[in-house]
Amino acid sequence: MTNPSASTASLSEMIAAITKTFAIAHDQDSDEHLAQALVYNAGRLAWRMREQGVATEFKTSVSDVVTDADRAAEDFVSGVLEVLRPEDGILGEEGAARESSSNRTWVIDPVDGTYNFTSGSDYWCSALALVEGSPANPDALLFGAVHRPAMGYTWFGGPEIPTTRDGQDVEKLAEVAASQLSVGTYLHPTCLADPQRRDAWTAAVAEFATLRMLGAGSVDLGSVADGSLGVWLQHSVADWDWLPGKALVEGAGGIGTKIEAGGVTWCVAGNRLAVEQVVGVLASMSA
Repeated sequence: MTNPSASTASLSEMIAAITKTFAIAHDQDSDEHLAQALVYNAGRLAWRMREQGVATEFKTSVSDVVTDADRAAEDFVSGVLEVLRPEDGILGEEGAARESSSNRTWVIDPVDGTYNFTSGSDYWCSALALVEGSPANPDALLFGAVHRPAMGYTWFGGPEIPTTRDGQDVEKLAEVAASQLSVGTYLHPTCLADPQRRDAWTAAVAEFATLRMLGAGSVDLGSVADGSLGVWLQHSVADWDWLPGKALVEGAGGIGTKIEAGGVTWCVAGNRLAVEQVVGVLASMSA
């Protein structure tokens, strides 16, 4: 019979060894190079762990889950940052946290799209962002990095850094009306019973040619940045689900913004014209 505590100790030892080796190899990296290497390796770590089988736990619902791979990938990223960026803060979805003495914080989503991840889908990623100030309301969003293992893509960019996918510049987002675009979005089924949220969401998505619900916000936002999705829309988004992809969209010449409607805060990102159209619709719902 397998000893659970022995298995946990073995995993912890493995992550500690990987972290140490990575930190030695990347101790001269710029922030930009370090970010891309971190999401690439975190995503690959999670992928390998899934192939071997992972334990899944439920958080707030059957669709809100966490696995050993989420925690291991976050331990890896946060462990590297503790060694290589000791003055920076850390905020991770799975609980990694450290106060900043540099006014900079790394925001980590080790596996975005965990329900997809546990279901065998390839629509998930590893993501992070670097901000100045509080992640909840940054003074500056410096950049985001997102790696999607199944496709091999790594997106990287920020408001002052042109967005790339695998090192190649993406085309700048043209101002195209929502009616000509797809919208990547998500609404939890329970929200359909809330008329305020449901009506706000319905009014907004009705502006588009078609919609997609794919289940990993940072992949969606990377896809908005490279033009394979039109706009992204979701309410009550955590910082780690918003900041990495927002940076990518802004690095592609688009915008990301928040607006109150239907009793919640909506995040909207895409080309300026389409985002302004969506914001106008949501604003009218709360007028």
